[in-house]
Amino acid sequence: MEDVTYREAEPGGSLSEFVKSIWYVHNSSDKERQFSVLPDGYFDIVFTKSPRKEPVSSLIGLWTQEYLCIVPGDGELFGVSFRLLAVEYLLGVKIAQLFNSETVLPEGFGGISGKDLSDFVSFESKTRRVLLDMTPKEPIDSRKRELFRTLYMSNGAVKVANVANKVNWSSRQINRYFRNRFGISLKSYCNVLRFRASFDKLKEKRLFPEQAYADQSHFIKESKKYSGATPKQLADNEDDRFVQLSTLRRK
Repeated sequence: MEDVTYREAEPGGSLSEFVKSIWYVHNSSDKERQFSVLPDGYFDIVFTKSPRKEPVSSLIGLWTQEYLCIVPGDGELFGVSFRLLAVEYLLGVKIAQLFNSETVLPEGFGGISGKDLSDFVSFESKTRRVLLDMTPKEPIDSRKRELFRTLYMSNGAVKVANVANKVNWSSRQINRYFRNRFGISLKSYCNVLRFRASFDKLKEKRLFPEQAYADQSHFIKESKKYSGATPKQLADNEDDRFVQLSTLRRK
């Protein structure tokens, strides 16, 4: 992406159960850049730094549709993408009411302030320390731990009934937990994870799904539902419209 720098780091260690990545975007041009962000099954805390305004921090909930991300001219975004266990066991925040939306956080949320946004290395280091201090002292519910391990390892390509049987937790209870905590049903969340898993293939211009879709027409329908675009439009990614496809690392 011309004039745009993207960096990302995986958390590693004990944080990997709660954090997907720590990331950074810098727009070196003097004009704002707009990108489309696709649903990926994670929620984010984002710090926006602009030379003309005070830094702003936002909590972004789960999305099931494309949403717009704006990087100010000569501006920077510092962010953390969280796995769902972080809602209950790391941050103690509520995101059910933020389904397909976001909210501004108090200044200095989580101990991160404007002085910690000087560069990505400093931000990553401070964020790791802050999050490690937040890691839970009490044990994590084994059913929830196994539930999310199953969902992430399968990329959502599992049936709700099978998940319920595996973790010894009824489908009704799991769905109530998901709706109360995250604002989404388990089935819908699985569909988002399955769509996210297609990004790697789309990056390689491979348009046929490999995530347990019934057929090509089903994949096209789901692609339009979650992104507003066909698989071909996603793969072509004109003008680097879809930021995850532009910044996705090749395996």
